[in-house]
Amino acid sequence: MTRRHSLLIVGGGSIGERHLRCFAATGRVDLSLCEVDPARQQTVADRYQIQARFSKIQDALERKPGAVVICTPAHTHIPIALTAAQSGAHLLIEKPLSTTLDGLAELQREIVLRGLTTFVAYVYRAHPVLTAMRAAIQAGEFGKPVEIVVVSGQHFPFYRPAYRDTYYRSHATGGGAIQDAITHLINAGEWLVGPVDSLVADADHLLLPGVEVEDTVHVLTRHGRAMGSFSLNQHQAPNESSITVICERGTARFDMHQGQWSRATRPGDPWQVVLKDDLERDTLFARQAEAFLNTIEGSQPPLCTLEEGMQTLRVNLAILESVAKRTWQHLQTPPNPHA
Repeated sequence: MTRRHSLLIVGGGSIGERHLRCFAATGRVDLSLCEVDPARQQTVADRYQIQARFSKIQDALERKPGAVVICTPAHTHIPIALTAAQSGAHLLIEKPLSTTLDGLAELQREIVLRGLTTFVAYVYRAHPVLTAMRAAIQAGEFGKPVEIVVVSGQHFPFYRPAYRDTYYRSHATGGGAIQDAITHLINAGEWLVGPVDSLVADADHLLLPGVEVEDTVHVLTRHGRAMGSFSLNQHQAPNESSITVICERGTARFDMHQGQWSRATRPGDPWQVVLKDDLERDTLFARQAEAFLNTIEGSQPPLCTLEEGMQTLRVNLAILESVAKRTWQHLQTPPNPHA
């Protein structure tokens, strides 16, 4: 018999609704919703027939949900997570983990004390094709990684037309291309070749209408001996993202927009497609939801641990600092297994 979990979604915006929909699709949860805006709360709860609905997190936690998914603006993540952890709930926290490091040590202590599962929702780690490419790299098929090159762009207003009226418009609430967009790619890069230990960055607002935060970011990174380059914009017409890992004896490339990874090991040879799976966007979140529930039940490790989310948060903050000061930033990071 499938084990059922009581699960609270905190935040009924676009990402909260997606999590609600994808967790419901697992058939493994009894859902409740906490949303402060009355109209949005009613719309989302009615759409998915959620009977247990709340405006205050304290009221929602009185029902003792087994797990809480935090989908509010990033600056509120840690206070909500701490309150939920103190109630004994497992945690799935949307990215970025926060906008500062404040409160994280206390949250870590609470999680360890209570033996809680904690995920940070970097959803690229749920992609089966990227997972397969990482497995090949980790197995040593190409030798050690020496370089990672990441290029990404999309027309943000086309995909997120309401961005001007959301957290995105301010760094203080987790907005801008650094905290909201390139952070996905940084986290994926760290998953593939190890943590960033130093970086230098440039960013600017070039075209995105209605906001002043950056829409274009370039970052040079070091992951131990491996070098990295990350480039992202939010105004080009095509929606394309690629992650290329150059190793000692070959090269692997993940093309997100094509849902495939390819390899090349001999000079002059064309790319050889290894695996292709053109997933719907909801599929990644559904896979992440299944993985979160599996981790609670003890059948698989977290896709992205709290510590890994903290490392990517440190990178986010270092990028912002580098842009402001126009200097290299050096991070204290865990050992790089690929170095």
